Amino acid sequence: MKNLVILGAGTAGTMMANHLHHELKQPDWQITIVDEREEHHYQPGYLFLPFDLYTPDDIIKTIEEFIPKDVTLLKRKIERIVPTENKIQLKDSTELKYDVLIVATGAKIAPEETEGMGGEEWQKSVFDFYTFEGALALRNKLRDWKGGKLVVHITEMPIKCPVAPLEFAFLADSFFKHKHMRDKVEITYVTPLSGAFTKPKATEALEHLLHEKGINIESDFAIEQVDNEKKTIVDYGGKEIPFDILVTVPTNKGDALMERSGMGDDLNYVPTNKATLQSKDYANIFVLGDASNIPASKAGSVAHFEAEILTENILRYVKGEPLKEEFDGHANCFIETGGGKALLIDFNYTHEPVEGSFPFAGIGPLRLLKESRMNHMGKLAFRWIYWNVLLKGTHIPFVSATMSESGKHYN
Repeated sequence: MKNLVILGAGTAGTMMANHLHHELKQPDWQITIVDEREEHHYQPGYLFLPFDLYTPDDIIKTIEEFIPKDVTLLKRKIERIVPTENKIQLKDSTELKYDVLIVATGAKIAPEETEGMGGEEWQKSVFDFYTFEGALALRNKLRDWKGGKLVVHITEMPIKCPVAPLEFAFLADSFFKHKHMRDKVEITYVTPLSGAFTKPKATEALEHLLHEKGINIESDFAIEQVDNEKKTIVDYGGKEIPFDILVTVPTNKGDALMERSGMGDDLNYVPTNKATLQSKDYANIFVLGDASNIPASKAGSVAHFEAEILTENILRYVKGEPLKEEFDGHANCFIETGGGKALLIDFNYTHEPVEGSFPFAGIGPLRLLKESRMNHMGKLAFRWIYWNVLLKGTHIPFVSATMSESGKHYN
């Protein structure tokens, strides 16, 4: 019997378990997935928790619900991977041997990377919403906050779901309008980028929305420290931005397991072939989701498209066939803009977000780079799709793993 081991039972790892258990059957193959956690979190839901739009029950389920019965789930802590010996050392001193390894250990926030960020004001006036604990603490703060300076801040790229900080700013604008206190809140969006987003066409549309909603933007801000006493963030040029509440996206890093295993780069992301999703250093290791260093967005849609392509490449690998260089960095993201509307963007390694229709050329029903209520409904529907379709490895009809250029306007 051969062993395929998946590290991480989050979005990417769970999808791979569901894809592969149909293809690699016992007794020839044993599939094992390892994760120390008890719960599976719908991470896009963290964005809605601070505004009381979702409850914890909406975004938390047990891991077991989504792991196939013929896949072995080990709830253990991992000490390190020994890729030269094809084995994994667990914290309890036991070892797992593998013939094929899939790394899906995700990314985590690292506030300790910025001086003062995790200091005495952490979860008092300085919050994240990229963790369940941070989003819940922020919800409790916003429930009775009387107003002041709200700063939404990105430390550095890459981050999980690059549009989420923008969505937070837009939803905050809508939230305070609904509470009839928007005039008491000054919202400032602070980014290390030269504009609101990583892609020029989308940046233009998103900055227009920021201005329209009265949200200030501070770009090219390379943070040096959070001054807890003065309640300011300070960049390396000495510029200071004051806050009453700082909602920050700290540095994102891959799992520390990669550092312990000597497999990661400076941010603990695993060097990965961007087209095949095979490790650049070890032929029998594959990487997907937020764990890799490929230049694609760290988002659930990307993991979904990767999983479809990686499934075929793993089957090719075990048969000794050449891998397909097929993954094109495809991502599509709904961007909540408040007031019951949202944008939709669709892009890949080589094509930036543009106007058009999705998923059908000329028909839609979703419009690209345009605010609409239909896009908002699509965003809300995604939670149901996530729990009932995506995690179970079911293909979404009419949505291809690689980006279609049909129906898009490249001017």
